[in-house]
Amino acid sequence: MTDRTPDPRADVCVIGSGPAGSLLAAELADRGRDVIVLDAGERFDPEDRFERMERAIRPVFDSPSVWNMGGDRDAFTSAGEWSYPLNHARVKGVGGSTLHWQGMVMRLHERDFERFTRDGIAADWPIDYADLAPYYAQAEHELGLAGALDNPFSPPRDGPFPQPAFPPSYSDSLFADACERLGVTMHSVPNARNSTRYDGRSSCVGYGTCKPVCPSGAKYSATVHVRKAEEAGTRIIDRAPVQRLEHDSSGNRIEAAVYATPDGTTQRQEARAFVIACGGVETPRLLLLSESSRYPNGLANSSGLVGRYFMDHLFVGMGGTLDTETRQNHVGFLTSECHQFYDDPGQRTEGTESEIPGSDANIGPIKLEFLNYAGPSPVEMALTGDSWGDELVETLRRRYGNHIAMGGLVGQLPRAENRITLDHSTTDDHGNPVPRVEWTVDRRSKQTIRRANQLQRAILNELGVDVTWTVGPETTGPAFHHMGTTRMGDDPNTSVVNSSLRTHDLENLWISSSSVFVTSGAMNPTLTIAALALKAADHVSDTL
Repeated sequence: MTDRTPDPRADVCVIGSGPAGSLLAAELADRGRDVIVLDAGERFDPEDRFERMERAIRPVFDSPSVWNMGGDRDAFTSAGEWSYPLNHARVKGVGGSTLHWQGMVMRLHERDFERFTRDGIAADWPIDYADLAPYYAQAEHELGLAGALDNPFSPPRDGPFPQPAFPPSYSDSLFADACERLGVTMHSVPNARNSTRYDGRSSCVGYGTCKPVCPSGAKYSATVHVRKAEEAGTRIIDRAPVQRLEHDSSGNRIEAAVYATPDGTTQRQEARAFVIACGGVETPRLLLLSESSRYPNGLANSSGLVGRYFMDHLFVGMGGTLDTETRQNHVGFLTSECHQFYDDPGQRTEGTESEIPGSDANIGPIKLEFLNYAGPSPVEMALTGDSWGDELVETLRRRYGNHIAMGGLVGQLPRAENRITLDHSTTDDHGNPVPRVEWTVDRRSKQTIRRANQLQRAILNELGVDVTWTVGPETTGPAFHHMGTTRMGDDPNTSVVNSSLRTHDLENLWISSSSVFVTSGAMNPTLTIAALALKAADHVSDTL
């Protein structure tokens, strides 16, 4: 019985209820603004999380089916040298991708905002790290980060994390000895999950299925700020996919968001300000769908760059087995990383007993991860094996717990040919062209992956691991961090939004999304998304 009629008093219409949209809505509602949020997906019942956990651990279910993804609604096409499995790691629903994300939260480095000035590549952001630092701090408290001040490579910050860091896992201690001998520095990982009771949510109880579902609610999801926004007076309308945005006769302002409802009707939500917070794929798609005689190539697209410069992070990994217990799969998230090779990825190390040679290749930042969940899960082994009873127990004892692995992320440079367009040959459940992902992996990214593999192999060899698998330059895949398709900049000819996140072309339309990223770095993007959402909230509020 959800009321899906428009709000005649809305100050702000937010499209999307993920980490950007929900945080921005809560912030504006707290300031007394009348806010309405439209989301294409459903509102999931939190009581269903245990059922979704069961789906997640049974091999018969794939990742999209855990959160009801698929079908005409979520149709897409992929082109280019590399196929892009878009639906594998996105969720359309109230809370967005934080319903199933891993929960890793790091700040970008100072260098990430100044890649052209410092390195002569890509482009600079129109803001620097210092501009975003206070918003980073606010976002860390809003999400409730657990972390420690033990990372010597992190950018400058004021004050501790809201919660203490999770202790290193048992397998972290195995890695630590090998890293010390090689001169590699390990440190803790900031997590958007509770190490203590925080903001009315329990501490982590260790289900270990963090991705794609946290049954206890200890991991942050945007539903936290959906609730806060509603408590402050915001209306959230689910299953209300926005079909297009309509502008006034002057072409300078958005008048309404036209959205569909489950009963087959179309509604028209007017507001004084509009914020698109749909992520790096659906945001440019909506702008392109909103073409008009004034904007024949799509809204906010006078630069021709809407959809261009699509970026993702690439996964790099390596693993195998040890002749000792590693206790992997007991923790569903990272507790240790290494950012030593982020700002200086080609550096040579000097350890207590050995070293890793340097590299002078043209490479980008590298984030190394010490995984806590390598190898098959006991459930998978039990369900896919042929043994039963005591024989099964003995099989699990022999095979489970001696796997070990490393992961990592590298970034892509922004390239205009990587982009999101409309595929008019395929339509969704409302007859709209679906998003088409044109994506390839460039030579520099592959060189960076080779360097990351070199670092991983050195550490695993030092540990004595029998390496059985590698994810390298030709076998890599996306981390599903969609960035860059409505980039930020001072020049309207080379960007879509300005440093206030407002579109250059329309005076009451803002974009709060990873789509505004100018460069990708190699850090998980959600904390930066949250910080930019808080920054956008300030600018939107100032204009009302």
